[in-house]
Amino acid sequence: MKLKIVMPVLLVVALASGCAVSNDGTRAKHVFIVSFDQGVPEIMQESEMPTVKKMVAEGASSWEAFTIVPSSTLPAHASMLTGVGIQKHQVLWNDWIPTNGMVKVPTVFSLAKENGLTTAMFVGKEKFKHLNTPGSIDVFAIPGDARSVAETFAAEFPKLKPNLCFIHFADPDGAGHKEGVGSSEQFTAFADCDAALKVIKDAIAASGLADSSVFILTADHGGHNITNRQQKIVGTHGSPHATDVLIPWIAWGKGVKKDFKITAPVVTYDTAATALWLLGMPLPESFWGRPVESAFEQPRQPVQN
Repeated sequence: MKLKIVMPVLLVVALASGCAVSNDGTRAKHVFIVSFDQGVPEIMQESEMPTVKKMVAEGASSWEAFTIVPSSTLPAHASMLTGVGIQKHQVLWNDWIPTNGMVKVPTVFSLAKENGLTTAMFVGKEKFKHLNTPGSIDVFAIPGDARSVAETFAAEFPKLKPNLCFIHFADPDGAGHKEGVGSSEQFTAFADCDAALKVIKDAIAASGLADSSVFILTADHGGHNITNRQQKIVGTHGSPHATDVLIPWIAWGKGVKKDFKITAPVVTYDTAATALWLLGMPLPESFWGRPVESAFEQPRQPVQN
């Protein structure tokens, strides 16, 4: 009799532990999208980035995801955070231009707020104000460099503990434009971003939320070198060439497959779709992006009698 009682209990426990989806479809309570501006995959892989490389080993990754064309910061981030291409969101400019107003399509933040979730954005460039539609972001901050972004996050995160958070590191883009893609200055910038990422991860762990969180590490665009009028090598981007449009896409955290290489095509607007899917929200019919489901463990199905 004892054996008959214990075995069903063990079976229930095993099934429960293997299922990453709650009754309401939520796969993670907190999603953090981290964007490395001008995150050239080849340079990131060669940089001193132990935190990122550990997350790659412990998670699912592709170094051959794609951004949009033109491969520029604001249009690309608009696609990343709205789930649609530039033809749809119509953010055609790449600077903070107040007269242009806000993005005209829903963002992942506005959709999250409609579902009663909390949101935050910590960025390094003023131009992200165009994505801060009224009432969509609970905490919006522009601290500046990666270290300041991380420090601001660590100070603010315990107060709100947002369900959806976007973090932007501007340093690699600034170094790449000024000194060139793959310059020693850009390698240093990536190392600084990695240290900042560790601060962010540590703050989340200290809040006891690491086990219910998923990180998505990605970039807005890549880059390539040109010789300017002063005969100096500098970095640029915006073209449809592979060097400009290839970006990393790395998932780490709850329910993510370990040391998994993503072979399915990934486009930047899939980031928005994956974030909503993880948070248990339905995707709008207007979305171009689709969740990168192959990166995640599938919930076990109940045993059929």
